[in-house]
Amino acid sequence: MLKKRLIVSLLLQNGQLVKSVGFHDYQIVGSPQIAIQFFNAWAADEIIFLDISTSCEYTDLVRKDSVFPELSSLIEIVKNSAKTCFLPLTVGGGVRTIDQMRELFLSGADKIAINTQAVRTPQLIAKAAERFGNQAIVVSIDAKRNNAGGHEVFIDHGKEATGLNVVEWVQQAEILGAGEILLNSIDQDGRLSGYDLSLIRCVASAVTIPVIALGGVGKWEHLVDGVRAGASAVSAANIFHFTEQSTRQAKKHMAEAGIDVRL
Repeated sequence: MLKKRLIVSLLLQNGQLVKSVGFHDYQIVGSPQIAIQFFNAWAADEIIFLDISTSCEYTDLVRKDSVFPELSSLIEIVKNSAKTCFLPLTVGGGVRTIDQMRELFLSGADKIAINTQAVRTPQLIAKAAERFGNQAIVVSIDAKRNNAGGHEVFIDHGKEATGLNVVEWVQQAEILGAGEILLNSIDQDGRLSGYDLSLIRCVASAVTIPVIALGGVGKWEHLVDGVRAGASAVSAANIFHFTEQSTRQAKKHMAEAGIDVRL
């Protein structure tokens, strides 16, 4: 049985690390490079960078709104971070082409997360998996509950409804070659009330590839709940920024609850 992974999601906006509530309220919490130094030492299993900057020049991943010249692109952030990051690093945000993926891999990324462009051009998943391997391609999904009792896929930082059923989309993504699913709940984002467990159960039972749960963690027990709902890995963002040795504490709690994690 594979150990369950604890993954830190770092949200980047304009070159800075931010916390998010509901995909629309953001607060600066620090520097991505400094955060990585802490999580290297605090027993996290992986890092995910998600660039949620709203004004992007996607053709070359250069942002004109960056507050730091040396971090004027996602590429530069990854290059700087990879120098001190000793954990597997997944990078996503505005990735639209195979060439952009190649550049991110060359800059130090271990996996690439694609979201909006995967929905708009599903064959990008297949092309990326063929070029870089299934294990290197993560399909990131922002999901929101609908009136029918299911969940709908949203894109463009949660702004655009697609009409796609989440379960149907993850099944298609797996067929196309996705190696993992990063499942983020818009409803739970920043609420601190726990994951959307029904969402995790539906998705985890619909695919055979690993599912990473994200969105809503407010206490360590929520991580345990996510694993028990079927997640292969659990991730969070906000909660890890304000507690000393946060990921180490989280893993200790998970282990005490009977979850097999790497300590």
